[in-house]
Amino acid sequence: MMLYIGCHLSASAGNLAMVETAKSIGANTFAFFTRNPRGSKAKEEDPADCARAVQALADEQFGKLVAHGAYTMNLCTADAGARAFAAELLKDDLRRMAALPGNYYNFHPGCHVGQGSDIGISQICDALKKALEPNYPVTVLLETMAGKGSEIGGTFEELRHILDGVGNDQVGVCLDSCHIYDAGYDIVNDLDGVLAEFDRVIGLDRLKALHLNDSKNPFSSHKDRHECLGAGSLGIETFRKIVNHPRLKALPMILETPNDLPAYAKEIALLRQLEE
Repeated sequence: MMLYIGCHLSASAGNLAMVETAKSIGANTFAFFTRNPRGSKAKEEDPADCARAVQALADEQFGKLVAHGAYTMNLCTADAGARAFAAELLKDDLRRMAALPGNYYNFHPGCHVGQGSDIGISQICDALKKALEPNYPVTVLLETMAGKGSEIGGTFEELRHILDGVGNDQVGVCLDSCHIYDAGYDIVNDLDGVLAEFDRVIGLDRLKALHLNDSKNPFSSHKDRHECLGAGSLGIETFRKIVNHPRLKALPMILETPNDLPAYAKEIALLRQLEE
């Protein structure tokens, strides 16, 4: 079974350029931001570039890509105007992703900013139901979060409530190793137990991708600060278990560690060396 490993790449030079960059560092999947991650501006669309990238991805037998929505897109903010704007960004992102069919679009569920998680979850569900058109060629992924502040998605139960509220099998989950460890799920000492809990609450069939990050913070800190593999509180043996786990090794694995491209190439090679 082939491992699909990659990292976040810059989309500034286009989709085909990202495929070429990924190949150059030993990656066979990758992530990219659909628009400015700290704002809302998106690149002008280039259908010809998308078509060339789709062909290159097929030729190189890449795994599914894991695009990422902007950090500023909060579908459950208390500000009604900002919430409506975020919902429009979501719709536009999914429309853009249709040009790279069959891939994933991952986003942070959002922060309810004092409204309470029930209201926040309802608002997220409403935006997703309006944005997801029938048979859209993209699967939306809710990212597991560290549970800091008023973040939604710090528990499997909250993610399950969103999945149930949307009621659409075009929605799945991306598991972030740093986030769930910081949220209180002990993947260091009990990876199988955490996956069993995920399966009980959500269902492992809804787990579609992984973000592989070590954590700068201790267990259940609710902090969300990524570290390079093996340099944080998760340790390298945790990642050895992940890349060899029969329920995980077929999923696209995206590094979001604090690295540049040469360091990402080393981490990609390290993960491949850990495979038994």
